[in-house]
Amino acid sequence: MESTTQEKILIEQRVTNEGPSVVLAYLLWFFLGVFSAHRFYLGRTGSAILQSVLNCILIGFIWVVVDLFLLPGMVRAKQAGLRARLTRELSPSGSRALASPTHG
Repeated sequence: MESTTQEKILIEQRVTNEGPSVVLAYLLWFFLGVFSAHRFYLGRTGSAILQSVLNCILIGFIWVVVDLFLLPGMVRAKQAGLRARLTRELSPSGSRALASPTHG
């Protein structure tokens, strides 16, 4: 089923509002990178735990520096996942749910 332009606009608005922020990811990286807060924020729990453990033996510091360049791609991947989920939910009855998300 092909989405209409209005449905695509609605999905992009939801991705913008509910998706991760590159700015926040960089702030977490800058201030709490040693704790891998940016990876936890982006839902990469396994690699965040591994990175935190490696930071204890100083090897993970290199990984934290590499993340400086990987963050935009990680944010785009998270947004793409959200976009795909919202597109899957889109249906005649899903359009109404998409327009008015429930917060609970």
